[in-house]
Amino acid sequence: MRIAAATVHPYRLPLRSPWLTADASVGERSGCLLRLRSDCDHCGYGDCAPLPASGTETAAAAIAALRSLLPPLIGRAAGEALLRLDRFSDGSTPAARCAVETALLDLLAQASGVPLAAYLDGPRRRPDAPVAPPPIRLNAALGSLRGASASALLAACNAGFRVLKLKLGVLAIDEEIALLRQLAIALPPECSLRLDANRGWPPAAAARFLQACADLPIEMLEEPLADPDVDRLQAMQQTTRIALGVDESIGSLDSEALLARRAVRRLVIKPPRHGGLLAALALARRAGNAGVECVISSSLDSACGITAAAHLAAALDSRLAHGLATSTWLAEDTGSPPRVGNGELLLDAAPGLGFVPDRKRSFVPLAGLYC
Repeated sequence: MRIAAATVHPYRLPLRSPWLTADASVGERSGCLLRLRSDCDHCGYGDCAPLPASGTETAAAAIAALRSLLPPLIGRAAGEALLRLDRFSDGSTPAARCAVETALLDLLAQASGVPLAAYLDGPRRRPDAPVAPPPIRLNAALGSLRGASASALLAACNAGFRVLKLKLGVLAIDEEIALLRQLAIALPPECSLRLDANRGWPPAAAARFLQACADLPIEMLEEPLADPDVDRLQAMQQTTRIALGVDESIGSLDSEALLARRAVRRLVIKPPRHGGLLAALALARRAGNAGVECVISSSLDSACGITAAAHLAAALDSRLAHGLATSTWLAEDTGSPPRVGNGELLLDAAPGLGFVPDRKRSFVPLAGLYC
């Protein structure tokens, strides 16, 4: 099976309402949907959706990287193309590399007749393991604490979610503490909160928050420090029962020291930031061996990106809730996202990625790429 053609579909997907973080307000998600067609007429898909705030390259750099990465792969066997991918990538454009790798893995998994999750699991997969990936637990993505309400939390709980995620760092810290305490009163006992400060606080404010909220049902706090380092994170983790998580700052930290010292209890892994599913899977397994848990998450990715990340989460088969329930934030999408029911994401047994693009979206040759 050889790569016969590469085409792309540039997209801009409006959000239903702005996505607020400590330092940004996002109103749309843009990127390029990549399609690789084989000489067997199979199609593999990958999502190139850079987001510099999440640790990837700019959109312009990603487009330039696609122009560079794809031509040398045409005419090569998919397996060979995957092995040669790093010869044409210097690591500075991880979102573009992730898209190309995902499309190649999609083709290879289709040729093997198994879902991408099983293909990623490789030798670890038991011969008697079911082909269909296991259900993936999700956290509800409720957006900013500023717009949260008790009724929204209860609706998410009634929909089967047991972990509810809120973005912090938008309001004054005392106001956020008060709002959280008020919301926690309405939270059913079987549900917990997952919070993300997006590097919004100095150390004193983060320590104050953790102390003030120590009695609340908080199962993780992501990125509490504006200027994190391994020493500060480790010292802070030792003072609280709440799991601290590292997300966008992973690129600026010494990851080996972070894991060896178990400076935090969790990593938040997003494949585009790490250059693809294989590197993300390797990092997650290193973390697991070091006793650090991993959450697979997205950055408001399109249906293609969410599906790829879901296969990664299924390959890990973690019992944690993953951050992949964001498709409802998009008013438009590149295709149908995976099914979500009772707080779980469900992948089927279709070979490969299983992503089907919206037929109304046209693909163009790389030379005609625009964004």
